[in-house]
Amino acid sequence: MNDRATLVESELDTLFLVSQLLNSTHDLRNKLKGILEILHKRSGLHFGMITLRDLDDDSMSICEIYGDGIDRSVRYQPGEGLVGAILDEGSTIVVERIADEPRFLSRLGVYNPDLPFIGSPLAVEQGEVVGILAAQPCDSSFLGERARFLEMVANLIAHSVNSVRAMERKQTELVNERDFLKQTLVKNYRFENIIGHSEPMLKVFDIIRQVAKWHTTVLIRGESGTGKEVVANAIHFNSNCASGPFLKLNCAALPDTLLESELFGHEKGAFSGAIGQRKGRFELADNGTLFLDEVGEISASFQAKLLRVLQEGEFERVGGVRTLKVNVRIIAATNRNLEKDVADGLFREDLYYRLNVMPINMPPLRDRIEDIPELAAFLLNRISKQQGGRPLELKESALRILMKHSWSGNVRELENRLERAAIMSHDGIIDRDVIISTGLEDEISLNRPQPSAPIRMMDLHDEDMDERERVIAALEQCGWVQAKAARLLDMTPRQIAYRIQTLNISVKQI
Repeated sequence: MNDRATLVESELDTLFLVSQLLNSTHDLRNKLKGILEILHKRSGLHFGMITLRDLDDDSMSICEIYGDGIDRSVRYQPGEGLVGAILDEGSTIVVERIADEPRFLSRLGVYNPDLPFIGSPLAVEQGEVVGILAAQPCDSSFLGERARFLEMVANLIAHSVNSVRAMERKQTELVNERDFLKQTLVKNYRFENIIGHSEPMLKVFDIIRQVAKWHTTVLIRGESGTGKEVVANAIHFNSNCASGPFLKLNCAALPDTLLESELFGHEKGAFSGAIGQRKGRFELADNGTLFLDEVGEISASFQAKLLRVLQEGEFERVGGVRTLKVNVRIIAATNRNLEKDVADGLFREDLYYRLNVMPINMPPLRDRIEDIPELAAFLLNRISKQQGGRPLELKESALRILMKHSWSGNVRELENRLERAAIMSHDGIIDRDVIISTGLEDEISLNRPQPSAPIRMMDLHDEDMDERERVIAALEQCGWVQAKAARLLDMTPRQIAYRIQTLNISVKQI
């Protein structure tokens, strides 16, 4: 076998080893280090060097070089020396004798000036150069073949480097997105962003601010739809646990068997369908917060299991024997009368006291009617975004009807009603007639207990009010007595009757 055939066989073996190494699970730096060692030992390409291009300033730094005691802090600028020329030209450069090449700067001091030098660009898609692979052959034979071989190795390295960099960019984007979302959550759940300036809500805010400072168990109580989850969010994102995970679980949504697996996790084969180990919410929420909604709905048998982890901070996965310890802040919520459940034997007294360390009682919407205008504006803004940014406007006549309703479903019912009104409004303007079309007026008129809402006296000469709004406001202030409303508007009864007819106002019968 002649020398050329031997060289080709050696290069094929080397390419196989290089491809194997690049497909391994090692990190990029160890892969590149291994490639340079293979080139040195098997192909006679000594002092192999790989430089990578800096994405910020186009300069190149040494990523790996074969040999000990070599200064790796050297950087190359575009066009600087032979390495810079390879970067600029984007093609392989072969130097038969380093001493005869004026562009060779010999900044590393390791290459023999009487031997050749080969440098190939690490080129990726569209000819972009991400770095350079260079080495010194042990002699001047077969330089053309060795240059082509080095180009093949450079192409393999370039593909790997490009894939790693793409992954790093994706990871950086994901980290930045995660940090942005966390900052947005913290911003959205600042105390001042929770809607409400009524006296009951101000008391709630005072308790939340105090509770957020300490790693203590919180029990949020109140009717369905009063905003218990919003308060749980505010406590977490304003506490020392804000940088940790925040997990939520509705205890009423799962039977005991699934609830235990969901909270504590399970081992492989613990039950049918457990094809692998799975961490539970307690384990995933370590050093963070776990929100247990509808905690009053859990069964008596599961209450004992929950009590242990609350007291000791330890548990075992379903089907496991190893005890796990966690540091989790518990925020629980319920709309049940737990004191009555304890007296009736439906809820463990020791668990009740373990959960009820710091209670927060959420007032129903009927006890904070004065918050409805601000709540309605906030909810309409959210509904507008859901409808593609469609402009929505709530008229005073509609707002006055909203403030007369008892709101048994609380804020959730208010949002439901406003969304229905937004859908039924053709032009995005929600006035009294649109609200009536949702059925709210009929509910108010059914002799149900009415909340003692403050009367919103309107300036009937406000220039921002159109004529229809002004007539409706006057009628409402006068109990829909047209003669009284006419006097407020400096009209005759005949004139206001004409306005009611031409402005298509539905007259409320008292």
